[in-house]
Amino acid sequence: MKEVSFIRRHIDKWRNLETVVENAAAESPDVLADAYTDITSDLAFAQTHYPQSRITLYLNNLTSALHHTIYRHKREKWSRVITYWTREVPQTMYNARKALLWSFLIFVASVLIGAVSQGHDTDFVRLILGNGYVDMTLENIENGEPMAVYDGGDEAMMFFGITVNNILVSFRIFVMGIFTSIMSGLLLFMNGVMLGSFQTFFFQQSLGAESMLAIWLHGTLEISAVIVAGAAGITMGNGWLFPGTYSRLTSFKRSAMQGMKIVVGTVPMFIIAGFIEGFITRHTEWPDAVRLTIILLSFAFVVFYYIYWPSHLRLMVKVQQ
Repeated sequence: MKEVSFIRRHIDKWRNLETVVENAAAESPDVLADAYTDITSDLAFAQTHYPQSRITLYLNNLTSALHHTIYRHKREKWSRVITYWTREVPQTMYNARKALLWSFLIFVASVLIGAVSQGHDTDFVRLILGNGYVDMTLENIENGEPMAVYDGGDEAMMFFGITVNNILVSFRIFVMGIFTSIMSGLLLFMNGVMLGSFQTFFFQQSLGAESMLAIWLHGTLEISAVIVAGAAGITMGNGWLFPGTYSRLTSFKRSAMQGMKIVVGTVPMFIIAGFIEGFITRHTEWPDAVRLTIILLSFAFVVFYYIYWPSHLRLMVKVQQ
């Protein structure tokens, strides 16, 4: 990119950053953090492509001023934690909305593939979950306890084990983005096929409704978090594939930071999902209305936090500008 094009593309943003520096005391920590991320990325690009230019010196001075301002006005408050979850993660999700859409589409397509495959071949689920798990489930069905798999072992230990495993799965999907977004998409695909075949298996046993009330009791949050983790991996992987005006390394660093913020944001969802699976899912005797209410509330939260709230925050920012 020619230097003049680079300047024209970013000059308005730099002027806004100058205003941020001048009014730093009144700005929120997340605004300062986003501003610092933007200016350091632009500086890195300028240092790479225009090392002797005056614009590089200008960006270096602006970066130094912002760095000094941030640490001079640094606030160590518990409100920072609240701001992280209520503003920073949703704002990052808005920026990654296309990645979230792709992650959702990949997962839905893979669920359908798993369901169709199981519909055509009743043994397909054995290739995905293994003979041991399928035979155990069939035995539970014969004993009149199809959801007995959720009723085994100590509740606390089950909660801990499930939560840790799910968090590791989400971080694995994210980390695979290092090898491009295609690899994160592949892991999403595998998980989707597993869910589709497993759910269809229960419908084939005439237990579709009961299985959905049990599985989606915790699965609404759990599966949603997996899709969000997929968005994090796709975001990071796209940094390699589509660097834009930045160097490939700079673009990757930016996207990796965004992806990490997204995947960390899924941890509370996995904790809640693990709690539900460990302590609540096993209670199949609970009224269907109660279990359905929990599922609907979980779904409403996902839609609100990952779709509505990010868009609402973005609209608020535009109004303020």
